[in-house]
Formats: sequence, structure tokens, C-alpha cells
Amino acid sequence: MALKRMDNVGIVVDDLGGTIDFFREFGLELEGRGTIEGEWAGPVTGLGDQRVEIAMMRTPDGHGRLELSRFLTPPAVADHRNAPVNALGYLRVMFAVDNIDETLERLRNRGAQLVGEVVQYKDAYRLCYIRGPEGLLIGLAQELS
Repeated sequence: MALKRMDNVGIVVDDLGGTIDFFREFGLELEGRGTIEGEWAGPVTGLGDQRVEIAMMRTPDGHGRLELSRFLTPPAVADHRNAPVNALGYLRVMFAVDNIDETLERLRNRGAQLVGEVVQYKDAYRLCYIRGPEGLLIGLAQELS
């Protein structure tokens, strides 16, 4: 058996609507939104009876997906949104962008904050991290060619 692909990265959020708006501004498309519940849902996650609002966001190339989840029941039990980047199990998502400066400007209008500064790695990339909605850590990479 061979791995076929990575299907999506999942992130649990508190403000689903605001997070959708942020990632739309970023350039992701809302592929679908709905509620997950019922007999089959609990055994998959091990949480038992659950009710979760989800939104699937798709990158413009159609290959990457971000699944945003807001747990209604059971409620979220831990908050890692402001954990440092060296925390075990910490989540960071990296996106390739055409222009870091333009992207930063658009996302700052949606509350994003630059972490550190924009740096250049050799003649290959300009890179930075931002904190997006709910403290999510997002990497931006602009390929230099």
C-alpha cells in the first residue's frame, strides 16, 4: 500500500465564521460547510456523542485543504492558541504566496500580526510567520526567482 496524498489539515477554532472570513481574504475558497453528528461521528474521534460545525477551505490550486472545526458538544478542552512555536504538538501551516508584503497588508486588515520579521533565506525565499485569527500560527513563503 502506498500513501496517495495528504487530504487536509484540521484546526479546531472558537470563531468559525471569523476564521472562514480570514482565510477567504487570504485566498482560500470555502468548499463546504456543515454539521457533523450522529452514530458514526463519535467512534471516529473517540469523543462519543459529538456535534461539530465544520468548514472545508481549499487552496486556489485545489490540492490543499484546511478543515476548520468548532465543537458544540463536547466543548473544547484545551487552548493551545498562544503556545510558543516549540510546544510539543504545536500546529503551524505554511502557505506559498506570490508577494509577502501584499499578503501581509491584506491580512493585517483582518487582524493578523507579524511574528518577528520578514527574512530572506539565501536567494531562494522570503519567509515570515504571522498570528492569524485566534492566535493561529501561519507561515508565509515567497519563492524568489
